[in-house]
Amino acid sequence: MRLRHLLLPLFALPLLSACVNDGATYEIDNTREHVLSLIREQPYFWDSKLNLYLVVSRMPACMRRHSLGVATEKTRVEVYQVPSGAFIVKAGKKMFATETQTCESFARMDSEPPEGLGTLKGTFRLKKGVLVFVKEDEADNTAAEE
Repeated sequence: MRLRHLLLPLFALPLLSACVNDGATYEIDNTREHVLSLIREQPYFWDSKLNLYLVVSRMPACMRRHSLGVATEKTRVEVYQVPSGAFIVKAGKKMFATETQTCESFARMDSEPPEGLGTLKGTFRLKKGVLVFVKEDEADNTAAEE
């Protein structure tokens, strides 16, 4: 009987390992205190849908976690910065505006602003199976090497 209780968790490990729970960070101004982080959570191994969250942080002043909704593993998440210093995060076809002064302002956008999305800072993407943030200038270099 005891052996069965010890082995049961081992059989469940492959099922649990299929779940995604990871994240990557964009360091604004190359500092760890001022960041946008993407968190991906897959609550059920049998479901390919991921819950995406954006953590907006400017420590020690503020930090907030906002939901970007449901996506797939292939959903592209881009970060743009507008001249005011605010950010537009584009997750697939959905767009959100946020800021890092209070970390509280967060709104879904119905369409692209007339003045444009701003400067592309980079993209959260899988690289060799690991979620990373690739800065726009690094993305250009990687594309040239490939």
